[in-house]
Amino acid sequence: MLFAVFGSVLLGLALAWAADRLLGSRLPDRRAVYVTGPLGALFGAWVAGASLGPGHVPGMLVGATLFAGVLLSLLLRPPARRLRRALPF
Repeated sequence: MLFAVFGSVLLGLALAWAADRLLGSRLPDRRAVYVTGPLGALFGAWVAGASLGPGHVPGMLVGATLFAGVLLSLLLRPPARRLRRALPF
């Protein structure tokens, strides 16, 4: 159980770092990103552990990764420049 908690926090931090490196201009403040990743991963591990039952650490880590990725994607803002359409309709 402790391995799943530490693993999910590390996965959340890794996802937050990758999102900050790749999409830093489209994300809010770094503190929000680096808090959302691990907290989302912890919540995802909790939900996956509750649904799968005890003893499914790989499944919990997959659930943690997916949930952290979804929460980090909710922080994304649209790009700064918008493409203009060639036709007005």
